[in-house]
Amino acid sequence: MAQIDDAEIEKRFTHHPPTGEKVHVHENVRMVYRQLAHEVSGVLPESREKSLAITALEESLMWANAAIARNDPKT
Repeated sequence: MAQIDDAEIEKRFTHHPPTGEKVHVHENVRMVYRQLAHEVSGVLPESREKSLAITALEESLMWANAAIARNDPKT
């Protein structure tokens, strides 16, 4: 786990606009999550639990996008 120092705070709370290959990675990850959300939505009955499952996918997608944006794939 990363140490929460000034550099880590700057990394977490700074906008990281996607550039180059990261744009394509973001798009691919969103496509995979969108497909999964459609699959899950199609098989689960309308319920609070279904809503929570979809919300959990949204949250997971946000963390996936943060992982892409905040980290250099070369390191």
